[in-house]
Amino acid sequence: MTILLIGMLAIYAAGIVLPPCFPGRPRIQNMTAHGLAAGAGLVGIVLGIAGLLASAPLTLSLPSTLPFLTFAIRLDPLAALFVLAISLVGLAASIYALGYVTEFYGRASIAVLGALFNGFLLAMILVVIADNGFFFLIVWELMSLLSYFLVVTEHEKAEVRYAGLFYLIMTHVGTAFIILAFLIFFQAGGSFSFEAFRHPEQPLSEGMRTLAFLMALIGFGTKAGIVPLHVWLPYAHPAAPSHISALMSGVMIKTAIYALIRVYFDFLGGQFPWWWGFVVLVIGAVSALLGVMYALMEHDLKSLLAYHSVENIGIILLGIGAGMIFQTYGLTEFAALGLLAGLYHTINHAMFKALLFLGAGSLLYATHTRNMEEYGGLLRRMPWTGVFFLIGSVSISALPPTNGFVSEWLVFQSLFLSFHIPTVLLKLMLPLAAAMLALTSVLALTCFAKAFGISFLALPRSSHARQAEEVPITMRIAMGLLAVVCVLLGLAPMVVVPMLDRVVAPFAGMSIEGKVLALDGWALAPVNVEFSSLSPMALALLLIALSALGLLLVVAFGGLVKQRYYKTWGCGINLTPRMEYTATGFVQPIKRVFSTLYQPTVKLETELLEESRYFAKRRRFEFHIEPVFQKYLYDPVVAFFIGMAERLRVIQGGSLHLYLAYIFVTLIVLLLFAV
Repeated sequence: MTILLIGMLAIYAAGIVLPPCFPGRPRIQNMTAHGLAAGAGLVGIVLGIAGLLASAPLTLSLPSTLPFLTFAIRLDPLAALFVLAISLVGLAASIYALGYVTEFYGRASIAVLGALFNGFLLAMILVVIADNGFFFLIVWELMSLLSYFLVVTEHEKAEVRYAGLFYLIMTHVGTAFIILAFLIFFQAGGSFSFEAFRHPEQPLSEGMRTLAFLMALIGFGTKAGIVPLHVWLPYAHPAAPSHISALMSGVMIKTAIYALIRVYFDFLGGQFPWWWGFVVLVIGAVSALLGVMYALMEHDLKSLLAYHSVENIGIILLGIGAGMIFQTYGLTEFAALGLLAGLYHTINHAMFKALLFLGAGSLLYATHTRNMEEYGGLLRRMPWTGVFFLIGSVSISALPPTNGFVSEWLVFQSLFLSFHIPTVLLKLMLPLAAAMLALTSVLALTCFAKAFGISFLALPRSSHARQAEEVPITMRIAMGLLAVVCVLLGLAPMVVVPMLDRVVAPFAGMSIEGKVLALDGWALAPVNVEFSSLSPMALALLLIALSALGLLLVVAFGGLVKQRYYKTWGCGINLTPRMEYTATGFVQPIKRVFSTLYQPTVKLETELLEESRYFAKRRRFEFHIEPVFQKYLYDPVVAFFIGMAERLRVIQGGSLHLYLAYIFVTLIVLLLFAV
C-alpha cells in the first residue's frame, strides 16, 4: 500500500507541475492535467480498496522543523473508504474535463485550471489520511483555498466573484471553529497527534467534551452544508465549472462527514450523552426537509442540485444521529446499523450527485444556459445525457433498483428501531424523523420529475434547446461510469456492506455484517431478519419481469405493435412550446401549501391591446422565494460588522505620525503586561 500511496501522491504532484510547462498549448495542458488526474484516480481506487481489506492501518510519519507539526499519514478503514470515494468521483471528473474544459479555451488559463484541479484532489486525499491536527488544518485550509480559486474560474462575472467571496468567508468561519475544537484536544493531549487526541494525558471534562462536540459540529457542519450554515452552497456550486461542482458536492462536503465521524466516534471514544445524538438527528431532519423544499423552487438546475446536497447531508446525519443515540444506551448493534446506513448514503450520494452535476454540466455545455425554463425536448437531441441524468434522478429519488433506495431504506430501518430505546421522548422523536424523511423522499421525487421532465421532455422552449447537440464522448464516458456505479451499489449490497462493516466495527466494538446480510448476502436485514428484510436483486428482477410481462400482454392482446407517427391531438389547435408545463407551474401547488415558509413574491405585469382592454398583448411574470436564513440571520450579522467597521474608520486618519503613535502605545501596554 505504501507504493500505491506514494505513486498516487506523485501523480497528483505531476498534474500540478507539468501543465504550465506547455505555455500557449491548451489542448496539451488539458490532456496532461486531466490525464494525470485520471491516472491518480485509478491508483486511488486500488489504494482505497486495499486499505479497506488490510489487516492493519498504513502509517507514515515525517517530522518537520515547525513545532507541533508532523507530516503524519494514517490509512485506516475510515480513511480508505473516503479515499475510494474521492478517487472514483475524481476519475469520472477527470475524464469528463477532457471534453468539458474545451469550452474554456481562450477564456481561462487551462494550465492553471488543471493544476488547481489536481491540487484540489490531492488536498482532499490528504485531509482524510492526515494523522496530525496541525497537518490536518493545513491541508484543510489548502482544500478550501484551492476550491475557492476553482469556483471563481469565471471571475469576470460579478455573480461569480460574489459567490466566491461568500464561500471564502463561510469556509473560514467554519475553520475557526475547527481550530477551537482541535485546541481543546491539544490542551488535553499535549500534542497535535491524532493518537494523543484519542488517548489524552488528561481526560477531558464533560464540559470540555461538550464544547468540542459543538465546535466540531459548527465547524465541519459549515463545510457539509447543514441548515442554517448551508447558505454558501447555492452560490458556490452553480458558479464553479461543472466538473468542479461535481467534486465539491460529491466529495468535498463529505470530508466534513469524515471529520465528524472521526471526532465523535474516534477522538471522543464514541461515548456521549443522549442529547448529542438528538441534536445531530434534529439538524439532519431539518436539513433534509428544508433542503428539498428549497430545491423544488429552483429553476437554475445547478442551484437545484446544490440544495439537494443540503437534503442528502441531512439524510446522512439522520443515520449518524440515530447511531449516536443507540450508542448512548448501549444498543451496540443498532448503533452500528445507523452509522453503516449513514456511511452507505455518503458513498451513494457522492456517486449520484456527481453524476447529476456532470449531467447539468452537459446541458450547460450544449445549451449555454442553466435555466430549465429554456430547456425542453433535449432527450431527442441528447439521448445519452438524458439516460444518464435519468439514472441519477432515479437514484437521488431513492427508487429501486438504484443505490439511493438501499441506503435510504437502511436509514429508515435504523430510525424505526427506536422502540428499543428506554426513553419515551426518543421513542417518539426517531419515528417523527422517519416521517420527515418520508416527506423528504416524496418531495425529492417530485423535484426530479420536474428537473427531468421540464429539461428533457416535450418541445424545445428556446433556441438554445433547439440547437443543442450531444456532448463529446469523454463526457458521456464519465457520466456512464458513475451511472453504472449507481446501479451496482444498489444491486450489490453484499459487496458494499462487508466493506462498510470494516469501517464501523472498530467504532461500534462489534461486527454486524452477518446480521445485516441475510440469505447468503442476497437480502438485507436491519440486524433482525424478523423485523424487516429486503432483497435489492430480487426486487430488480421483479421489476424487469413485470415490465416484460406488460410487453407480452400488449403483444398478445394487441397483436404486433405498429408504429405510426402523427402529431399529438390538441383539440384542433397546433401545439406550441408555450402550452407546456413550466418549472414554475409544476411546483405551484407546493409553493401554495408551504407559502408560510417560502414567503413568495409574485409580480405580474400585463400590457393590454390598445383596441380593447379585455385582451392582453403581453404578460410578464416574476417570482422569487424569500431567502429566510440570509435575510434574518446573515444580513443582520453583516450589517453589524459593517457598522462596527464604519465606527472604527475614525482611527484611520491617513497620518503616518498617528500610526506610529498607535504602535508606540501598543508597545507600552505590552511592556506593562510583561512586567
